[in-house]
Amino acid sequence: MHFAHDDKTEQLIAEVRAFADEFVAPATAAFEEQLDAQDDRWAWDTVPAFVQLKAEARRRGLWNLFLPGERGAGLTNLQYAPLAEMTGYAGPLTAAAFNCAAPDTGNMEVLAEFGNPEQKRTWLDPLLDGAIRSGFAMTEPDVASSDATNIETSIVRDGDEYVINGRKWWTTGAMNPNAAIFIVMGKTDPSADRHRQQSMVLVPRGTPGLTVKRAMEVFGYDDHEHGGHAEIELKDVRVPVTNLIGKEGAGFAIAQARLGPGRIHHCMRSIGVAERAIELMSERAASRVAFGKALAEQGVVREWIAQSRVRIEQLRLLVLKTAWLMDTVGNRGAHTEIQAIKIATPSTVQWILDKAIQTYGGAGVSQDFPLARDYAAIRTLRLADGPDEVHLHALGRAEIRRVARA
Repeated sequence: MHFAHDDKTEQLIAEVRAFADEFVAPATAAFEEQLDAQDDRWAWDTVPAFVQLKAEARRRGLWNLFLPGERGAGLTNLQYAPLAEMTGYAGPLTAAAFNCAAPDTGNMEVLAEFGNPEQKRTWLDPLLDGAIRSGFAMTEPDVASSDATNIETSIVRDGDEYVINGRKWWTTGAMNPNAAIFIVMGKTDPSADRHRQQSMVLVPRGTPGLTVKRAMEVFGYDDHEHGGHAEIELKDVRVPVTNLIGKEGAGFAIAQARLGPGRIHHCMRSIGVAERAIELMSERAASRVAFGKALAEQGVVREWIAQSRVRIEQLRLLVLKTAWLMDTVGNRGAHTEIQAIKIATPSTVQWILDKAIQTYGGAGVSQDFPLARDYAAIRTLRLADGPDEVHLHALGRAEIRRVARA
C-alpha cells in the first residue's frame, strides 16, 4: 500500500500551491473591493481581479481539473483530491479561477455524460470555456427535498415542447446574470415507478415564464461573491423537447450520478478549509495571552489543536480511499464510502471550525477572519446533497443487510 502521490500529482500540487501564494492571496482583497464597487453585485465573474486570475490559471493549464477524460484535465479522482483540498485551503476564488466551482462542475459532468451532441455544443462547451455560468434547480420549498422523489414541479409534453410549472429554491449561482442555463428537475410521469417519474430539462435564462424571485441567505450571508442562491418560479415555461437530458424518467438516476462526484469534491475542499482553520487556530494560540500566559500553554486549547489534527488525518485517508475506489470500481462500487465521507466530513470540519472560532473569541465570529463564513458554508453541507440523517439511515440499512448476507 502506497501513501505517496504520483509524480504528475506532485507536480500539480506544486503548481497549485505556487498559484495560490503568488496570485490568489493578492487578488482576494482587490476582488472584494471591486465587487462591492460595481453596479451588479451578483456578477462576480466580471470583476477585473477575478478575470485576470482566471486568465492566469488557464495560461498555466490549471483548468477544468475536476473533469476526467478528453474534455477535462484527464485526472483521476485520486489525483484531483489533493488539488481540490488546496483550493479549499486557499479560498473559494481558487476553485472558481480553475473553472472547478459548484454548481457548474456538476452541471458539466451531467452534460458530458448524458447530454446529446447539440446540448454539448450549445451549453457544455461554453461552460468548459468559462464563458457562462449555470444553475441546478432541484430543491423545492413546499416539499421535503431530501427525498428527491417528492418534487412537485411538473414537466408536461405538449407537441414538440415541454411545459414546466413549479417553484424551486437554493439554486446556487442563479442570481448571477451570467448563469445562462438551468438544469431543472421535475416530474414527467407521476404515475410511473417513484424513481422513474422525474426528468431533467435545460431551461435557458430569459425563457418566458422563468422568474428569479429572490436571493436566499445562509446564516445572514447572501454569498453574492459566488452568485448567490435563488428562489425561482417557473410558470408555463416552454422549452423544446430536444432540451430533455437523456430520456424521460431518467432524472432521478442522473441526479444520483451527479451527486457522487459532487459529494467527494465538497469533502476534498472541506479538508482544505479545516487545514486553514487549524493553522489559524495555532497562530492565534501562539500570539494571544489570557490569564498571564499564551493560549498555546492552556491545556484545553492544545487538546483542541491535537484533536483537530487527528480528525483531519482520519478524514483525509477516508476521502482518498473513496477517490481510489471511484477510480477503480466506479461510483456504484464506492457507494458506501461516498456516504461515509458525506456523513463524516461536514460534521468533523464543523467541529474544528467551532474550536477555531472559540480560540479567536469575538474575532472568530467577525468579518475580519474567514472562520464565521466557513462555518456557515460547512454547516450548510450537512443539508446539501442529502442531509446527515438520510445518509446515516441508508448506510445503516446497507450495513445490516451486508452482515445478514454474510
